[in-house]
Amino acid sequence: MEYRTLGKTGERVSAIGLGGAHAGRVSTQEESTRIIRTAIDNGITFLDNCWDYALGEAEVRMGNALRDGYRQRVFLMTKIDAHYVSAAAQQIDQCLARLQTDVIDLIQIHEVIRWDDPEQVFAPGGTMEALLAARQAGKIRYIGFTGHKDPEIHLKMLSMDFPWDTVQMPLNLIDAAHKSFQDKVLPVLVERGIGVLGMKPLAAGAAVREGIATPEECLRYALSLPTSVVITGCDTVPIVEQAIRVWKSFTPMSPAEMAALRARAADRNRDGALEGYKSTGRFDGTNNNPHWLTTASVTA
Repeated sequence: MEYRTLGKTGERVSAIGLGGAHAGRVSTQEESTRIIRTAIDNGITFLDNCWDYALGEAEVRMGNALRDGYRQRVFLMTKIDAHYVSAAAQQIDQCLARLQTDVIDLIQIHEVIRWDDPEQVFAPGGTMEALLAARQAGKIRYIGFTGHKDPEIHLKMLSMDFPWDTVQMPLNLIDAAHKSFQDKVLPVLVERGIGVLGMKPLAAGAAVREGIATPEECLRYALSLPTSVVITGCDTVPIVEQAIRVWKSFTPMSPAEMAALRARAADRNRDGALEGYKSTGRFDGTNNNPHWLTTASVTA
């Protein structure tokens, strides 16, 4: 099983990471715990989550699953939505409480998907002030950002004067055909030594539903890129076990194999038809809490 270095942080993490959104979607805490602990017991160390997943229930479920010594075995990441210091500080403390931990290894600014998001984050009184204060206080260790809409917004965020530890973005065999994060953002991250977190390796399931590739091919493609972690959502124990099998037997795809998979998707993904997270608002979780993005004073 391959463990990779998380950019310039020097942390060693599992090449496959467990997506957190699904922890809040399954029917019971017991099933969430089985999924999460199966992943950890089989060597997965990188766990993903977010303040807004399932209205906070995903973090609660994961916090419960990380009892009994499991927290000490993982690198724990979550994300916050707020773009103002008071709201961001509040969300960080809520994440800590839900996850039942004194320190979160990595917090990322969630869904940097609007053209003015970078300015909001770095404005006086913006998100970054809360993140830096939390890091100074020992509540968090590393800082990154995520987004799934447009690689140009990622590049704008990267142009800000900040030493990012990680960046998360869609990386899959469909991506190359439309607003490609692989082509535009990935080389910048590699050059700067920023930890690359690939998400949506199955293109939110579209690659499999459309018969373009199998789940195993999708995961192997994403793992063959210069990623630190490929984060995959798992809502059953068998799906976790499938991801673990791919990881345990992984050998990199050749450039020709990867090109062939991209070619299968190219004609069918014109204008992002298969990537709703780029071309529509259906995947934009931050739209559900607009007040966290537009007001500097928020009361829970």
